[in-house]
Formats: sequence, C-alpha cells, structure tokens
Amino acid sequence: MKNIIKILFLLLMASPLYSRAQEEEIKDPKAREKIEAARIGLISERLGLTPEQAERFWPIYREFTQKRGEMVHEFRQAQRDIGRDNPDPEKQKELVELGLKIKQRQLDLEKDYSTRMMNVISAQQIMNLRNAEKEFQRMIINQLQQRRNSQQRRENLRDRNQQLRDNKG
Repeated sequence: MKNIIKILFLLLMASPLYSRAQEEEIKDPKAREKIEAARIGLISERLGLTPEQAERFWPIYREFTQKRGEMVHEFRQAQRDIGRDNPDPEKQKELVELGLKIKQRQLDLEKDYSTRMMNVISAQQIMNLRNAEKEFQRMIINQLQQRRNSQQRRENLRDRNQQLRDNKG
C-alpha cells in the first residue's frame, strides 16, 4: 500500500507536465487525437487489458483524467490570474494555499478512482498504469523538445542563409 501511495504522489507531481504539454503545445485537434490514440495504445499494451477489462476500465479512466485535468487547469488559471511573480505576499500565500488544496483534492481523487479501478483491474495493473503514464509523459516531453530543437535549427539556418545573401548583395 505504501508503494501505491508513493506512486500516486509521483503521478500527482508529474501530471502537470503532461497537462501543460497538452494545454500549451498541442492546439491542433487532429494532433491531440493522435496523441490520445497513442496514449490509449501504450496504456492498453502495458496493462495487458482483456476485452472485458478494457470495456469497464476506459470509461473510469477517462473520467478520472478529465477531472484531474480540470484541477490542473484550475491551478494554472489561478496562477495566471494572481501572477506567479506577484510581489504581494498575501497573493503568493493565497496561491500556495490553493496549490496545496488542489493537490489534496487530486490525492483524494486518485484514491477514489484507484479504488474504482481496482474493481476492474488488479493492483499490479494499477502500478503498471502509473508507469505507463510516466513513460508516456516522458515520450511527449521528449517529442516536444525535439520539435523545438529542430525548429530552432531551421531558424538558425534560415538566419545564417539570410546573412550570407545580405553579405553577397
């Protein structure tokens, strides 16, 4: 049980990264659909779900991820409204307290949905789920970093070519 709680805590800490990647980087609905399909494929494969399990698991998991995402969005909205760098100590305290409340709500949500999921899948599959989610988050972040690096290289080449043309002219 302690290991499950540790895994849940790590998941809570890592979920904002995936949510941020989804929110900020992936605006194209078709790209989001592809990412969601890849996530479903990876999780299904790592869990080894039977057809019966999959039929019962996915609605619960989708509901859980939607609620978790709403909480992350709520905190991000508060950060934008208050401002992370707001010099007012009261506003900073308010943001910290809200962050802690949301983390507690996320933990409560995680406990509730883990219990519900364990009625469908095994404890081992729950642990595999956490690992699959982390693996998928790392994959998404790596993909985003590779795209940024590639775009930066293209921009550098374009700038260098423009400088060469300007020097010739």
